[in-house]
Amino acid sequence: MSEKRNIMWANLLHLGSNLWNDEGHSRHREHRSTPSASPVFLFDRKCWNDHTEELRKIGVNTLIIDIAEAMRYESHPEIAVEGAWDHDMMLAEIKRLTDMGFELVPKLNFSACHDVWLKEYSRMLSTSIYYKVCKDLIDEVCQLFKPRYFHLGMDEETYSNQRFLDFCCIRQFDLWWKDLYYLVDCVEKNNARAWVWSDFAWSDPDAFFSKMPKSVIQSNWYYSGIFDGPELTDGHKNRLHIYEKLDEAGYDQVPTGSVWSAMENFEGLTKYCTEHISDKSFMGMMQTTWERIDPNWMHVHEKAIKTITDAKTWYENR
Repeated sequence: MSEKRNIMWANLLHLGSNLWNDEGHSRHREHRSTPSASPVFLFDRKCWNDHTEELRKIGVNTLIIDIAEAMRYESHPEIAVEGAWDHDMMLAEIKRLTDMGFELVPKLNFSACHDVWLKEYSRMLSTSIYYKVCKDLIDEVCQLFKPRYFHLGMDEETYSNQRFLDFCCIRQFDLWWKDLYYLVDCVEKNNARAWVWSDFAWSDPDAFFSKMPKSVIQSNWYYSGIFDGPELTDGHKNRLHIYEKLDEAGYDQVPTGSVWSAMENFEGLTKYCTEHISDKSFMGMMQTTWERIDPNWMHVHEKAIKTITDAKTWYENR
């Protein structure tokens, strides 16, 4: 069992939200706050400020910021949406949040399932043009954030996760690894440490554990509220077992839960991971909502606040 210590309590915040759907398309997950990729930056300052203040109050110390279309990249202004922040606006927000005591982890998701924010470049994967754009964007974001860690996403690059999109693109086998290695190298050349989602390991653990660099931080995600008993499916068992396999293989981990499926998930996952991951590799916990921060969806973020509070209270008082 892990000892009590100061760990990372992280929350993933979607500053940008062009991550799930095509432009002008709403068949995929129609209940989302942004059913189609938006040509304008959708941002509510009051909700954002109020929510980050609540996160500060409950002791969240790390924010993973999904940037996507939220910034006007000087290296590639052609992918900007209307109203995207310029460098000065982003720097002002970085200062505001760091002054509040948060460590900030920028996130640019380069998964082919979540890269509509790249606009035309999302259809140029694994080309020389694509590689240059990726490097330019990573370099630019690192110059602004000067982060210790950089989240590259890289989740759900499968047909089943893209089957309702107008354009499907899947890298497989050595090509997926080639691109991952390239992105990791771009991050490391900026003196930061790469971080990815771990769901590749669910379907191909042999390739994952033989090819994934030990330097890359892993976030295996598990959203069910079931951790044992007859209702625990084989699929759930497989996903949970990945935490132990990552630990045994020597990867640093930030396990990730969500209010997506079950309110009891995050506290349950914190208990499970505290029991099954060694102190050496257990960096902390991350909560996710997968919704924009705006008035229509604050009830989801309020649930996240409660679940983080409950999990943190359990951890600190066990």
